[in-house]
Amino acid sequence: MTNQSKKILVTGGAGYIGSHTLIELIAAGFTPVVYDNLSNSSPASLARVQQIVGQSIEFIEGDILDTQLLAKTFAAHDFTAVIHFAGLKAVGESVTKPLWYYQNNVAGTLNLLDAMTSAQVKNLIFSSSATVYGDPEALPIVESSPRSATNPYGQSKLMIEHMLEDLAKSDNHWQLISLRYFNPIGAHHTGTIGENPNGIPNNLMPYVSQVAVGKLPQLSVFGNDYDTVDGTGVRDYIHVVDLAKGHVAALQYLQQQTQLGFEPINLGTGKGTSVLELVNAFIKTTGQPVPYSIAPRRPGDIASCYASSDKAKHLLGWQAEFDIERMCTDTWRWQSQNPNGYDD
Repeated sequence: MTNQSKKILVTGGAGYIGSHTLIELIAAGFTPVVYDNLSNSSPASLARVQQIVGQSIEFIEGDILDTQLLAKTFAAHDFTAVIHFAGLKAVGESVTKPLWYYQNNVAGTLNLLDAMTSAQVKNLIFSSSATVYGDPEALPIVESSPRSATNPYGQSKLMIEHMLEDLAKSDNHWQLISLRYFNPIGAHHTGTIGENPNGIPNNLMPYVSQVAVGKLPQLSVFGNDYDTVDGTGVRDYIHVVDLAKGHVAALQYLQQQTQLGFEPINLGTGKGTSVLELVNAFIKTTGQPVPYSIAPRRPGDIASCYASSDKAKHLLGWQAEFDIERMCTDTWRWQSQNPNGYDD
């Protein structure tokens, strides 16, 4: 395969997971083209990725709600596949702004699929979520577990999965991998790119690191009365670089197939870690104090969620390599070198 036949459209490519995935795509010989509206990301992340990889990356500032720009983008490039990260992703915010989430995530993905159909690009890696499993009946979660949603964010991801399944049934040329992942944390080992949320973080790890760096006064731990090891929520935290490599492995697998249809695959470590276990690992690994207080549960949150990644290992030859300590070390390197994220 020439590099030209490996041209990949990456929606949301300037974001946290997207930016780390660009590095792994380029290392594997692909040519990513980034399409991002920069609503929750920074052009500085792309500049730094370009420094890391030592080459320029084409960037289109655009929204997946802009059907004309999408059509123009596909007409101007010969893409072989799309990796679709673009979307809104905060559970709590989705509960207060459900229509905004359905508009961006569901309608936006519909626009993307329409543009792909017109361009005859029928290979897609979709950034799904473990939230499609709702409140899981059994752990670890396997891909055949029942799906439901406990919040509009999860519902939007589930709706998209149903669209992809229906699309695959309607036309056997479509190859659609839905990567369901859990809680990506950590950062690139250079410390030059990492998670950089706008405003106050919705996710645990950037909140912890911003408290540690003195940007926020203390952490609120939402709920300590769950049926878990210490009463706090248990999640499957995965290093963002492991996750990025999982996307490349999925893309390589997809390109070897001819009639894959719809294939859901979990990407996780298979191990649950509680909020307090993560906070204590961060304190121990970095030597930084992280003051916290217990707050009421958040609406839409569940007690425990962690994955079996046996299918990813079997199909993709992929498994997570980095442990919680490494995730904490890399997060702190990024945060301490960039206390104000990309604004430094």
